[in-house]
Amino acid sequence: MIPVPFRARPVALRTCHIDTPLGGVLLAASADGLAGLWFDAQRHHPDTTGWEPDPGHALLQDAAGQLQDYLAGRRTGFELPLDLSRGTPFQQAVWRALLAIPRGGTHSYGALGLALGRPAAMRAVGAAVGRNPVSVIVPCHRVIGADGSLTGYAGGLERKRALLTLEGVALPPEDRGPTARRVGNAPTARERTQEVA
Repeated sequence: MIPVPFRARPVALRTCHIDTPLGGVLLAASADGLAGLWFDAQRHHPDTTGWEPDPGHALLQDAAGQLQDYLAGRRTGFELPLDLSRGTPFQQAVWRALLAIPRGGTHSYGALGLALGRPAAMRAVGAAVGRNPVSVIVPCHRVIGADGSLTGYAGGLERKRALLTLEGVALPPEDRGPTARRVGNAPTARERTQEVA
């Protein structure tokens, strides 16, 4: 008989759902830190089967308060332990690189690949950015096209626009004009072609 390798049971995360000015958010925490921040209807939303709602969880309450303060302009950064262990080593490297992009700054996918020593891996970098499990706090919204245009954001381009505007990033006229969508509206044809991550 060939022994079956031992596999640890997946750790159930503790969760809470909050309302924010940018829509509903699911927060998730492990024993090691904040493991998730996903907007409602965000692409790559996780399967939460087995996760336990725990709105009184201290870390989740702290994360919720810091996020609300950030979105209201009362806070410029986050002081939270993060658990980014649920990605591949490459994804984790990309997510750590995102943490180095300062508030008010942006990087292109190519610049991010270059910073990781993988200048030809723009698509892989884009895919990893799109799978970022801790939106806003791990600032994937700060990654833009090489020409300065807004490109894909798993939470939707209107949220990306709002976050960058909050952080004082000067957006190209076509990305800040009066035709900007409201959160929750269907994307335009132009936005559908840009939402690659």
